[in-house]
Amino acid sequence: MFYYLKGEVAYIGPNLAVIDCGGAGYACHTTANTISFLKTGDKAKLYTYCHIREDAFDIYGFFTESERRCFEMLIGVSGVGPKAALSILSSNTPESFAASVITNNEKSLTLAPGIGKKIAQRIILELKDKLAKDLSGYPTSNTLPVLSGASLSKASDAASALAVLGYSQSEISSALSGVDMEAPLEDVIRQALKKMLR
Repeated sequence: MFYYLKGEVAYIGPNLAVIDCGGAGYACHTTANTISFLKTGDKAKLYTYCHIREDAFDIYGFFTESERRCFEMLIGVSGVGPKAALSILSSNTPESFAASVITNNEKSLTLAPGIGKKIAQRIILELKDKLAKDLSGYPTSNTLPVLSGASLSKASDAASALAVLGYSQSEISSALSGVDMEAPLEDVIRQALKKMLR
C-alpha cells in the first residue's frame, strides 16, 4: 500500500519509529538496525510493508530496501510472523542474514531472542528450497564474473545470498562484477548491495 514514508522522526521507542508526514504520525514497527540510523527531529525515509488483518493495520518500516526484502522473505516462511522476523533482523544485517541462509549458519539466527533451533532450520530450509526453484541452475559460468576455484565458489554463494534478498539474475551479475572476492562473504554481499543502490 505505502512504498515508503518520508518525513520527520517524531518518536523512537523499542522497535518503533513514528514518522511525521505532513502532520500525520505513522507508527512503524521496525528493527534495532533501522533505529540505529534514526534520530528524533531528523528527516528519514523508511521503506514500508503493510500487514493488514481483520483486526489490525500494522506498518513495518525499514531503513533499506534490502532489510524490507528480508522481512518479506521471513514472514513467507511457515511459522514466522512479523515479531519473529523483526527479532531476526534486529540481530542480523540483511547481508549477514542472507549469508547465514546460504551457509546453513543456524547459530547466527538463533542469536535473535525467541528464535530456537527448529525455526532457524525451517527458515534456512524453506528459503533455500525457494531459491532452488527460483534460480534452477543459476549461477553459471555465463552469469558470473570470470573467476576460478575459491573465488568462483564465493561468487556463487554471494549470488545465491543476493537472490535470497530478492535481486534478479541480471542485477546480481552486474553487482558482482569487479567486487573483491578475497573479502569475507558478508563483505562481498555488502559491496554488491552498495553497487546496486548507487
